[in-house]
Amino acid sequence: MRPGSVTAPLSAIPPRSRAAASDLLVLGFGAAIIAVVLAFAHEFDAPYTPAAAISLAPSALPRYVAYSLARGVVALGFSYVFALAFGWTAARWRAAARVMLPAIDVLQSVPVLGFLPGLVLGLVALFPARNTGLELAAILMIFTAQAWNLALAFYYALTNVPAPLREACRVAGWSRWRTFRQLELPASATGLVWNGMLSMAGGWFFLMINEAFQLGAHDFRLPGVGSYMSLAVQRGDTRAAVLALIAMALMIVATDQFLWRPLVVAVQRYRVDDSAQPPVTGSWFLDVLRSVRLPLAARRWRRRTAVEARRVARQMERPVRSARAALRQLPTPSGLGPWAEGVLGGTVIALLAGLGLWGCWRLGALLVAVSTGGWTQIATAAGLTFVRVLVAVALATAWTVPAGVVIGRSPRLGHALQPVIQLLASFPAPMLFPLVILLLARAGIGLGIGSVALLVLSAQWYILFNVVAAVSAIPGQLEDATRVFRLRPAARWRTLYLPSAFPGLVTGWITAAGAAWNASIVAEFVHAGSRLETTTGLGSLISLATARGDFPLLAGGIVVMSVLVVSWNRLAWRPLALLAQTRYGTTQ
Repeated sequence: MRPGSVTAPLSAIPPRSRAAASDLLVLGFGAAIIAVVLAFAHEFDAPYTPAAAISLAPSALPRYVAYSLARGVVALGFSYVFALAFGWTAARWRAAARVMLPAIDVLQSVPVLGFLPGLVLGLVALFPARNTGLELAAILMIFTAQAWNLALAFYYALTNVPAPLREACRVAGWSRWRTFRQLELPASATGLVWNGMLSMAGGWFFLMINEAFQLGAHDFRLPGVGSYMSLAVQRGDTRAAVLALIAMALMIVATDQFLWRPLVVAVQRYRVDDSAQPPVTGSWFLDVLRSVRLPLAARRWRRRTAVEARRVARQMERPVRSARAALRQLPTPSGLGPWAEGVLGGTVIALLAGLGLWGCWRLGALLVAVSTGGWTQIATAAGLTFVRVLVAVALATAWTVPAGVVIGRSPRLGHALQPVIQLLASFPAPMLFPLVILLLARAGIGLGIGSVALLVLSAQWYILFNVVAAVSAIPGQLEDATRVFRLRPAARWRTLYLPSAFPGLVTGWITAAGAAWNASIVAEFVHAGSRLETTTGLGSLISLATARGDFPLLAGGIVVMSVLVVSWNRLAWRPLALLAQTRYGTTQ
């Protein structure tokens, strides 16, 4: 798999002037990043303030947006590291996958409010004097909304790498690291980028909860656009709420232009085919980065510095050699023997097992405290939410599959629609929930049915992005073959587009269903101004238990939600994933 090249003229500006302007722009962009990092580091290490004072003044919004963006980017970095490690390990060892995939099912089935009490209370106790604990809790809660989708997408991308390419790597004698770097990572690059957009959107989804959350009588609030919007809704300040929506939209557009659009253009170089189709998507910021002269100046400065350093080093060469010879005479400690490594490994496993048993014992103590009436309430609520989630996934599939196929097979259309899709997908749907609830109320639709619409808003993008990523990776030779054989549009969809989209569709179903379950905690328990709209469901039960600090009921609701999600994954989604891999995948 050899990367190609993507060229696009920046403008008609002379090269020297264009390079100078690019240098200034990159320097300004770098200075802005440094300023945001320093401001966030100061907030990170500030004295502990459980409920930060939030100002609704418009002048405070830029600082709040910078804080929220910093938390989301840091969490996304952790999510990518986790996804690469998880996906590679699970795809390499089947025995590990038998444990890791169910673990992912359990983790993605736990809503954000399920992680919240333990993370917040534990990290605040670990850093009692600084805001570090609260900031880490917010970042890790964003991580829980980003990591699982990326991990599953990378795992399924690795399992669909064509077998002939893997065999060629083995014949060439490539190491595992080289195979990962030059085959597996490029082959999954498109899915990683598109699902990275989706994961960032998932992080924004719970922004109001992550930055302004209540746990019983405790109010934890961090400065950010989510807490700004939460306070504006709480006070009924329409002007402040509109400003927060505008600021959020501007942040999403800036993230798209400076981060995602360049990445989308860059990963076009990695295709599992040798067609000569030129990529058509462009990025003005990527063109700017390609025209800067700063790296050339830095290389010249580094070369001059290296020459001077070598001249000075020659004067120290004899003393350094003498010291090195003396160090060789010192005894070196011997490595651990096999028995010591076995003892160390057994100790680590025993500690992990003990920690797991302790957690199960604590969870069991909470579940025992749930009354019979509480379990009846949980069962009824779970059944209603289960039906809403299935209906929401079906409705989302009805429009995202044809739209994803059309967008994925047309690079020009994808180039035109990507900013719009990215804005719509990344915009936190809970910020729009109060408006949607008011519109549904005027139409005479209650929250019991209206919450399905809110779940569709939450789940649809997972399916769309995965279908787009799958269809956009169709080899050009197959497209050419359909034209050579003059297949009609219906035959193309039946024999090429839908089978190619099916692996991505299954991944989208898995993540969309998990997102819908998580979204139920805000779709069934909505603050619309000074009003609180609720409907019977597992999400509203978990939200209400969190607000009241009813930990037994909260634990019961989370356990039942996890059992339902994991069982459905094993009974429905996993067989479909196996079908997608064996019949419609490219590994054969």
